[in-house]
Amino acid sequence: MTKEDKKIDFESSLKELEKIVAKLEDDDINLEDSVKSFEKGMTLVKECQKQLQSAELKIKKLLDDGSSIETNNS
Repeated sequence: MTKEDKKIDFESSLKELEKIVAKLEDDDINLEDSVKSFEKGMTLVKECQKQLQSAELKIKKLLDDGSSIETNNS
């Protein structure tokens, strides 16, 4: 999977989460559908967190390798 694919997956997951939140905020949703939507939302949240953690680790590695621009020049 390329970086582009991960970005698309992340963005798609966020959009799906927005739909789930809107559905859960609807007064007409029954308990069973609420629970199913919540479960799906939690799965999406966990996947997004993994992708964000992976990106954070990559950035930290770049910073540790000295591949970043120094910002303490003031």
